[in-house]
Parts: sequence; C-alpha cells; structure tokens
Amino acid sequence: MTLIDVYNKLRQLNLPVLQTQDIAAYLNISINHANKILSRIADAKQIIHIRRGMWVFPDVEPLILPGLLTFPSPAYVSLQTALYIHGMISQIPSIIYAVSVARTRTYETSIANISVHHIQPSFFFGYEEMHNDELLKVASPEKALIDIFYLSQTKTRLFSSLPEVELPRKFSMTKANKIIDQISSGRRKTVVQQKFSNFIQKHKSAP
Repeated sequence: MTLIDVYNKLRQLNLPVLQTQDIAAYLNISINHANKILSRIADAKQIIHIRRGMWVFPDVEPLILPGLLTFPSPAYVSLQTALYIHGMISQIPSIIYAVSVARTRTYETSIANISVHHIQPSFFFGYEEMHNDELLKVASPEKALIDIFYLSQTKTRLFSSLPEVELPRKFSMTKANKIIDQISSGRRKTVVQQKFSNFIQKHKSAP
C-alpha cells in the first residue's frame, strides 16, 4: 500500500484527530510501523504531528487544539479568544487562549500557538460545545470575561489589563455573579468581584 493509499484511507475516516494506536489497528499493522508511515505522511506536509501519538490534518479547526494538547485533562477556549468569538473585542488574538485543569503551558504548532492557563477543577465550567462538537468547547461570554479577572493575579500578569470590551445583549449579570460565587478562594473571589464591579461601572459610564 502506497503512502497516497494510506492518506486517502485516513481522509475517508473523517476524524478530527488521528491517534497512532488507532491507525495501527485500522491498518492492521504494528504501532511502530504506523508511526513510521504517519511520520512520512507528515514529512509530505499532509498531516501534522501535534503531540506524542496524535496527528491532525492541516485543515483542522484550530479551536479544538487546546483540548487535544492537554488530553486527558480537559480544556476549553476562553479569555481573549472567546471574547473575540462572542464579538466582545474587535482585535483577533494572535494566539489561541484556553483554560484547563492541566498546568499552565504554551504550545507552538504549525497550525496555531496555544496558550493554556490553569484553573482549579471547581472553577472548570461555563463553556458551550459549539456546533454540537464535544471537542470544540468555548467559554460563554460571562465565563470568558470572569476567567480574565480570575487569572489577573497570576505571576505572568498576562491578564492584568483588559482590552476594550463591548458587552453583547445576551450578557447576563446574574450569570456572571453566579460564576464569581463559585470561586473557592475568598481572597481571589474578592479581587474578581472588585475588578468586575469596576469594569461594569466603567462600561455604564462610557459614552
């Protein structure tokens, strides 16, 4: 079987991600052999190796990458990237921001650069599956904004300032306040409450 034959078979699977062990079983070959074949296809730029045992096609939806890169820990797109998706900021972020229960880390891929930021498991909620795709999780408008305030005190200070934000009509103050109430750390909750209150006051007074 030629590489083209294998590539066509992989395309016919219509999967968002290819795992070496699954491809080995599908082609009835050893994992080592499957890895060599996939590596050769990747050399031809027809698939991309994103982490050990995991490959994607170049036309994959970039927003699913955070969940793949942090697997088995879950992740969802949030922060500036989610704000842009919801039309709350006008500038397209140069990287994809996400939050996860996994450790904070930056991933560089040929598709997109991913910036993943750790949150406590108890605060991992408030996302939606877009297009009914369990791999494509995006924070709600309320959670994306609160996640920025939540992470504003981290050592990197990456989220210490907020870009100009326009609240959409569907933004719910009630939902936002309920999200803040779920923060387990009393000190962090106070900081987030204050930042959110200051933001709302500034937003209301804007012309």
